[in-house]
Amino acid sequence: MSDAYLALEDGRVVEARGRVPGRTRGELVFTTAYTGYEESLTDPSYEEQVLTFSYPLIGNYGVRAERFESDRVHPRAAVAREFTDDVVEWLADEGVPAVDHLDTRDLVTSIREEGAMKVGIVVGDDATPEAAKEELAKCKGMSEHVDIGTQVTTPEPTTYEGDGDETVTLIDCGAKQSIIDSLVERGATVHVLPYGSTADDVSALDSDVLFISNGPGDPENFGAARELVEEFAGEVPIAGICLGQQIVASALGGTTGKMAFGHRGVNQPVRDLESGKVIMTTQNHGYTVEDPGEHLDVTQLNVNDDTAEGLASEKLSIITRQYHPEAHPGPHDSLGFFDDVLSMASPEGNGRKRRVVASD
Repeated sequence: MSDAYLALEDGRVVEARGRVPGRTRGELVFTTAYTGYEESLTDPSYEEQVLTFSYPLIGNYGVRAERFESDRVHPRAAVAREFTDDVVEWLADEGVPAVDHLDTRDLVTSIREEGAMKVGIVVGDDATPEAAKEELAKCKGMSEHVDIGTQVTTPEPTTYEGDGDETVTLIDCGAKQSIIDSLVERGATVHVLPYGSTADDVSALDSDVLFISNGPGDPENFGAARELVEEFAGEVPIAGICLGQQIVASALGGTTGKMAFGHRGVNQPVRDLESGKVIMTTQNHGYTVEDPGEHLDVTQLNVNDDTAEGLASEKLSIITRQYHPEAHPGPHDSLGFFDDVLSMASPEGNGRKRRVVASD
């Protein structure tokens, strides 16, 4: 065991038990999920953040690679009341600092009252409060990470074959693997393109649906994906999840903004405005659509704070969700979203396909 210190943006320095040594910094956030720590730690949406688990014991059912959402751990550090040795060994292999034996209830309360905040962390036998403050001084705000999309995207185009007729081009802004799996399980062939792909790259695939994935950070820093939505809106059905919803809204004249502490967990209630039904959802985002603009209608709202959880345009064949309907981890109330996405590809769903050959 070693010493650990967390220097918070509010001026406090918190002492903890060091489990994995290192020095780092990031935006301090929390998740209320009580299961799914493997999925959370491998979710690209946590890039450049320090993840605090509000549930007290993390690791009580081990670590299994088949539950991972990507090929690495994305938070810069992990914080819990107590980590099991299995999780500590995994994080050590990944080179991700970890601390426990601190009052995570106090951290969560502080974040809820003051908002997500910058933090500097040092872990090791030579850790000091002054060193933690040095890390804090170097910490950027999330909106300052202007190239974060390139940090989390796939390095090259990849195709996942389905056994049906529908095809989807997914722009990887930090996609969870279970989103791709949810589409393939329904028969779709999914072409995953790196963030930064061009309109010609998309046109060459001639897919039935353009899908903008989840991902980390400020949607205003994802200009390349926004340009694709602007280019193909009204020509190809478009879907989006989480960051994808924000990018779609921004591209079509809407506005986005940073939330105080975001939605991260598996217990967020969402009301569908047409049916009146409330479902429980999995969420992980710190930004939201403040105004969808004139081209999109709000179809679902968060019960707790009335933020937009679903957007749609029948005219443009667009459907988006702010939450994670793939539900890894979390309740399965919202899995039907993927059926709705693929229905846009069919004649009955009024899907349109733009058949353009990429230029030489």
